[in-house]
Amino acid sequence: MGLPLEDIRVIAIEQFGAGPWATMQLSDLGAEVIKIEDPSIGGDVGRYVPPFQDGSDSLFFESFNRNKKSVTLDLRSSAGVTVFHDLVRQADVVSFNLRGDLPKRLRLTYEDLKEVNPRIVCCSLSGFGMTGPRAAQGAYDYMIQGIAGWMSLTGEPDSPPLKTGPSLVDLSGGYVAAIAMLAALHGAQRDGVGCDCDISLLESALAELIYVATWVASRDFVPARRSNSAHQSLVPFQNFKTRDGWVVVACAKEKFWRRLCRAVGRPGLAGDPRFATFAVRDINREDLLEILDGLFAQRTTLAWIEMLEEAQVPVGVVNDVAQALRDPQVIARDGVIEFEHPRLGTVRQVATPLRVGVESPPMERAPLLGEHTVELLGAICGYGPERIRDLVSADVIALPGESSEDSSKAA
Repeated sequence: MGLPLEDIRVIAIEQFGAGPWATMQLSDLGAEVIKIEDPSIGGDVGRYVPPFQDGSDSLFFESFNRNKKSVTLDLRSSAGVTVFHDLVRQADVVSFNLRGDLPKRLRLTYEDLKEVNPRIVCCSLSGFGMTGPRAAQGAYDYMIQGIAGWMSLTGEPDSPPLKTGPSLVDLSGGYVAAIAMLAALHGAQRDGVGCDCDISLLESALAELIYVATWVASRDFVPARRSNSAHQSLVPFQNFKTRDGWVVVACAKEKFWRRLCRAVGRPGLAGDPRFATFAVRDINREDLLEILDGLFAQRTTLAWIEMLEEAQVPVGVVNDVAQALRDPQVIARDGVIEFEHPRLGTVRQVATPLRVGVESPPMERAPLLGEHTVELLGAICGYGPERIRDLVSADVIALPGESSEDSSKAA
């Protein structure tokens, strides 16, 4: 058995985070992802994100673009559109993360491309979608976290609005787009007809409010920020400060609460009428947490981890990023990969979580700017040396090393 998507070809007009993250999920599963990069602006702006950047390559770019191929192409010219159509003719998906009003203007929708390839799937990932009053507005992860209400839920009760640590809107929007592309691909292969996918970061972020949004919409619930990253309603389900650090305890079932009471030496708490059920623990959380805070402060993090794991209470240490990458579970499952880059030297990054089948997915560096232009235009479009020279002369494509590497242009 090969990789699940090794017979799929994706043309990606993308840059920065969400779009490249979406298609990297497909490239990690074996799809051939051909990244179209504008040579006049130095390609994907992600190539120039500091601090670890050299010319047109950066560790930021590596994190979103492994296992892909790069073709330089100016889509603003009629000759560039012709080249693009020749690629689409032999592709399965066209993926792009542009403002919601641009796909129709740039003729990237299924309606525009179905005459070129009736089976093509066209996936738009934008801030607000292709319709509605904000379709023409651009958006970034931080903005959407504010608009979608995430920041109002994050942080301590008296802190200003806070974003999540990672750029979770970009990442979750990318995952939603990847799922949409796979679903649309299945339909196209079954029916012989492609379609549009219209994915928005805002809708992805709203969907991840899940039960909190349901409570608010259905019962006028007012979410409250909880100290120490506590759950909205389940108690205890939060961080606790130990003598030398932090642990996170998750009593999401009554049996875990009873086990915790025994493990901390207070079995009577389980029968206390104030704490006997989910509902009353939520009502009396301040009384309960005052007791638990005092108990957890008496021992070290390691002591609590050992005690609670033995008692079969869900518990984890609160790591920093370096500690997380060294976790024995991460190491045991080869969770950090390593490869050599011609400019950046040794690059280590987190492996894909997509473990499908028995064959390990490929793990190759991200492409250099335009690295595969000549190879793929020859193999896919049948262009010979003379055609390539004409396209270079017309500034439609650029050979590797000839594209602008001016980060100010890329920005």
